[in-house]
Amino acid sequence: MPTIKFYVREGLLPAGELTSPNQASYGEAHVQRLRLIRALLDVGGLSVAAIRGVVVAVDDPEQPVHKVLGAATKPLAPRYDRDPGDGIEEARKTVAGLIAARGWHTDPAGPAAEALAVTLVTLGELGHSRFVEVLDAYADAAEKVARADLEFVAQHVAREELVESAVVGTVLGDAIFSALRRLAHTDASNQVFGQTLRGGGAG
Repeated sequence: MPTIKFYVREGLLPAGELTSPNQASYGEAHVQRLRLIRALLDVGGLSVAAIRGVVVAVDDPEQPVHKVLGAATKPLAPRYDRDPGDGIEEARKTVAGLIAARGWHTDPAGPAAEALAVTLVTLGELGHSRFVEVLDAYADAAEKVARADLEFVAQHVAREELVESAVVGTVLGDAIFSALRRLAHTDASNQVFGQTLRGGGAG
């Protein structure tokens, strides 16, 4: 398959065992690596260069699992090409303060923190800077979801499977959480505003 040959040529997949001058045999380890590559490429949207970095980390037994997962999921954080705006420094301080207050072991200058800071600036530009008041509630929910994610991922033994699950879970987990949030919004709206609206309509 040309795709497999491309992966081998790019150093993402080890070469198979030659069975003839034009054919090679691939085992279960190759199947696991292919699943990982496809997850990083198709689901995670990583470049070939970024995937190579993940593969190197996966193949290094000296690399702790925490760092391997970091290499795989760090490129998944949203990145913004727009000018971050005049309030970006204040927003960065807010994010750094949130991280410190919650005792999170994460980089306050990393891509995820920067994405949050840019989002806070955007909210301010739209006249909704008070949204920062719900950050702690969001952080509470994020901690629970992150813990559930990693406890699920930890069920896998092979590093390829572990990283694959982390990437797929991060990307598709965002979609699941977004859909669940909208379902919960509908229910919360009915509880908070439904009775008032019915009462007003009846009047």
